[in-house]
Amino acid sequence: MTILTLLDYASVIVFAASGAMVASRAQLDIVGFAFIACLTAVGGGTVRDLLLDRHPIFWVGDPMPILLASGVAVLVFFTAHLVESRLRWVIWLDTFALAIAVPAGTGAALELGYGPVIIVLMGMATGSLGGLMRDVVCNEVPLVLKQGELYISCAMAGASTAVILVWLGLPSGTALLACAGTTWVTRAGSLAFGWHLPVYKPRPPRQ
Repeated sequence: MTILTLLDYASVIVFAASGAMVASRAQLDIVGFAFIACLTAVGGGTVRDLLLDRHPIFWVGDPMPILLASGVAVLVFFTAHLVESRLRWVIWLDTFALAIAVPAGTGAALELGYGPVIIVLMGMATGSLGGLMRDVVCNEVPLVLKQGELYISCAMAGASTAVILVWLGLPSGTALLACAGTTWVTRAGSLAFGWHLPVYKPRPPRQ
């Protein structure tokens, strides 16, 4: 089992938990829980593999991610009522999932020998698209697009860190660890300390 496979498994588990939590807020049945958990867990990785032309797609060649996500969904279905603030759990679970999924996408593109731009984009796609699909399907405002939120920018910062460290000659494993750390610190910092990028504010036309 490679480090990339372990990263995929870990991101599947954490993203599945966040997806199931969103399903509990939407008051879905157990099949709905499993669908949303699986969509969240494998959505970003599926887009990554399609764009990188990786065959088979990671969960088609190995159905374990679907089984893991479904198992997490069942667990959350019977325990979500014990959590007082499910939205807060979703948000913080997402920080950990993002910090795992971005290195997974970044590492996959690194392994295939792509250039810096594609490596960064694959890290961003893997980390962001599953949560985006989850929120759109459940009719929630996507976390990745909330005003002033650092989310996609955190994925970009993490993937860019990995690219720079590999260019400087560090081993890919070290670069991916730094990628995970940068992604999580920037995302968690935005939640804990209110870090954000400037947002567009419309101005009246000049007379």
